[in-house]
Amino acid sequence: MLATPWSRGFGLRVPIVNAPMGGVAGGRLAAAVSAAGGLGMVGMGSTATRAELAEQLRHVSGRFGIGLVDWVMRKEAGLLQDALAARPVLLSVSFGTDWSWIPMAHDAGIATVTQVYDALGARRAVDSGVDIVVARGAEGGGHGEVRLGTLPLLDAVLDAVSVPVLAGGGVASPRSLAAVLAAGACGAWVGTRLAACPEALTGAAGRRALIAARETDTRVTRIFDVADGLPWPQRFPSRVLTNDFVARWTGRESELAADLAAREELAHAVDAEDFRVAPVDAGQSVGMIRDDAPVAEVIELMCSGAERLLGGWGEPRSSSSR
Repeated sequence: MLATPWSRGFGLRVPIVNAPMGGVAGGRLAAAVSAAGGLGMVGMGSTATRAELAEQLRHVSGRFGIGLVDWVMRKEAGLLQDALAARPVLLSVSFGTDWSWIPMAHDAGIATVTQVYDALGARRAVDSGVDIVVARGAEGGGHGEVRLGTLPLLDAVLDAVSVPVLAGGGVASPRSLAAVLAAGACGAWVGTRLAACPEALTGAAGRRALIAARETDTRVTRIFDVADGLPWPQRFPSRVLTNDFVARWTGRESELAADLAAREELAHAVDAEDFRVAPVDAGQSVGMIRDDAPVAEVIELMCSGAERLLGGWGEPRSSSSR
């Protein structure tokens, strides 16, 4: 089975960690990823509450991780303390610059990880005590800085720090997994591909949208955060599937913030799962999704295919190794 020194040392059978996608990576997805040999992460997103965390933790046991958004964690009093009390093996906190959560996690015996977007950010995180960094490329879905593609970023981060580095953004197939491992990543931080699995919190209509999308069907925008009144820092826009609402409002954020009718339209579309208007977070790897196979099958195909590719380096590649 495919493994790296880090994944073996961390007690994983395969070098896969699911990205803790808010509204997608619930307890069932995390449990399925861990059962398949990776590390399942429960993700708390933009509207996370202590009650939501407690509900999702009902579905996990054994080894799992928790992912928090920095500014949400600071707004929701007690969320960090609840996460620490759940005793995950890994705590992820991203989208902030206050590192006071790291010693708190270490005092609880919990390893720490954060997403970074350049070599300087990686060095700052490591200097602050973080144990693992995720080199999250601009291809990735959901929120993040749009600075460097995954492979140039991974190259820079691996040169900059000596801690384990996970690669995130665009990893959704045997080829892309093999590529980041061959480049030196200790594992992959996989989001979009797993969002289409039935264990994810993604609804049926959202899964169909992911399966139907092409690799060119994503757009980076802030409009959904503006319309929802979410205080995401401007440097962290979101990559989503493009739709009518994105085409209409991107570049008109100030007008949208003042347009109550448009904001109500979005709220109704979210409730109705009308993805001509409502958002679906997705990275550029979305074109690699062909079906809504369960987590175990997705991880097995990715890892066994990557293992064959890495083992047959220099031999002709088969087009079936997608």
